Amino acid sequence: MLLSATNLTVRYGAITALHEVSVEIAPGEIVALIGANGAGKTTLLRTISGLLKPASGNVTWCPPPPSEQTKTLDYFGTTKEIVGMRADEIVRLGISHVPEGRQIFANLTVRDNLMLGGFTLRKRRDIEEGLQNCFARFPVLAERKDQQAGTLSGGEQQMLAIARALMAKPRLLLLDEPSLGLAPLIVRQIFQIIREINQQGATIFLVEQNAHMALMLANRGYVIQGGRVILADSAPKLLENPEVKKAYLGG
Repeated sequence: MLLSATNLTVRYGAITALHEVSVEIAPGEIVALIGANGAGKTTLLRTISGLLKPASGNVTWCPPPPSEQTKTLDYFGTTKEIVGMRADEIVRLGISHVPEGRQIFANLTVRDNLMLGGFTLRKRRDIEEGLQNCFARFPVLAERKDQQAGTLSGGEQQMLAIARALMAKPRLLLLDEPSLGLAPLIVRQIFQIIREINQQGATIFLVEQNAHMALMLANRGYVIQGGRVILADSAPKLLENPEVKKAYLGG
């Protein structure tokens, strides 16, 4: 597995937000996490990315080598326990987090937001390459590169938040509610971008209020309720599950 979270328990004071939650994400997958507001979805992403420390449990990270040819005896044993690591250290391992609500730097330009996303890149050549890749993927950001990010539309801000995360060249992209507050046409555009990012090699862990679209995009899914994972299955089976249909798919 690329990432395994095992028996994670997270508390906010006396309130337990996650109760021994376990999820697994394999390389190349899109895995959806669905559930009602307050179910613990954002808490799980924030715990994986190092923004929250669990009361108990483990998160292990084991990226595959770039190719079979580079798989040597030295590679094995690179599994890392990331609980307790700083958020910036986790980004350097290859895990990037696009937070709920975008959380761009509104007073900075589009280009400066992207530059901050590339803080792990040490060579100017890599930074410039990252910027050009982002501008090629999101032409509207290229057009607005010198514009203050706070003046962008909601959809453009979401594109900027995703592009900023991609600057770090992640192996795993954590996406928290990417469609929140966006018009249906823009939502379809964002989901197509997510599909393309996955097809080009990034693994995706997707938290999404639009459960139907998330499961149509995903390979597998988890359903979380009251801080507990209550269902885990392939995305097609979850789409046909009567309980999931009733609770999250409008029928």
